[in-house]
Amino acid sequence: MPDLQLLIVVAIVGLALLFDFTNGFHDAANSIATVVSTRVLTPRIAVIWAAVFNFVAFMVFQTKVANTVGKTVDPAIVSEAVVFAGLLGAIAWNLTTWWFGLPTSSSHALIGGFAGAGVVKGGWDVLNAASMEKTLLFIVLSPLFGMVLAFLLMLTALWLFHRSPPRRVDSLFRRLQLVSAAAFSLGHGGNDAQKTMGIISALLVGSGYLQLKENGDLPVPLWIVLSAHAAIALGTLSGGWRIVKTLGTRITALRPIAGFSAETAAATAIYLATFLGVPVSTTHTITGAIVGAGATRRLSAVRWGVARRIVWAWIVTIPAAALVAALAYQVVTFRNHGVATVLIVLLALGGAAVAARRAARRRSPVQAGV
Repeated sequence: MPDLQLLIVVAIVGLALLFDFTNGFHDAANSIATVVSTRVLTPRIAVIWAAVFNFVAFMVFQTKVANTVGKTVDPAIVSEAVVFAGLLGAIAWNLTTWWFGLPTSSSHALIGGFAGAGVVKGGWDVLNAASMEKTLLFIVLSPLFGMVLAFLLMLTALWLFHRSPPRRVDSLFRRLQLVSAAAFSLGHGGNDAQKTMGIISALLVGSGYLQLKENGDLPVPLWIVLSAHAAIALGTLSGGWRIVKTLGTRITALRPIAGFSAETAAATAIYLATFLGVPVSTTHTITGAIVGAGATRRLSAVRWGVARRIVWAWIVTIPAAALVAALAYQVVTFRNHGVATVLIVLLALGGAAVAARRAARRRSPVQAGV
């Protein structure tokens, strides 16, 4: 019979993959909002298109981002309770912001939760300054880069096709959006799935089932890579329809030429960040790109009130997830490391995930025949 520690580790790995599922569920909007809002693809086909490229991303990208995330907290103090509490904080924030239709960052929720639990256990010194600096810097840089590049791409496309009939331009960019949506989904899978890989690898190193490499990097076995990509792809198949509406219609109205510009700019930013090993927020990046593409018409075309709400949600994501994780760590380590509490809360999270899935299905435009 497996020992208790192994059962707890297996349960937490399952919870990490559940987070990865909610990441895909929450961030599906990032990949498909523009192609759905411009009516290039139906919602059902769009999520399948995005999910396929989420999964095949494992063949394209290395695991640099996984190492950055996994080493956010000193591996020497990582324990089952730290990882569990960090995941709880991230999942709670994901489901809350999904319910209110806010496209916040699952990535930053995970990093905030992991950091919050680690600080409660070992103090501020356990945080890896280099990892945190990269993450915090790109909170600002990724949406700005996406916005500026989308603005420039949109201006270039408008200049190149300013004498072409609008119907012809729309027809061309509807086809090109299939390529840009695929490119963005590939980047989404390549960057976001790695965050879960990093957490699982850190857990297995902390519990003694894996050893750090000689250069101090975390090992990321193939089974972890495939599991993380499969979970995020399945989450994307489920879709986050509330956030699709926010990104696709409430920030600014999009035409295919604008959708292509936004997706291409965001994909470029994400590829660059993944190459550098930075856990960038795909949500921040695509939102900035949509704003940049919409602003080429006129500044008033962007609904700045909606954008302002989104920015505030970004600002509070890391501290909010960290606070939930810190409280969760205190609970699960209260007595005998809270084994009973861990198992009870896992069941509660499973129930919450099922409830969220059913709620999403009731509100899905696929079900409504949109």
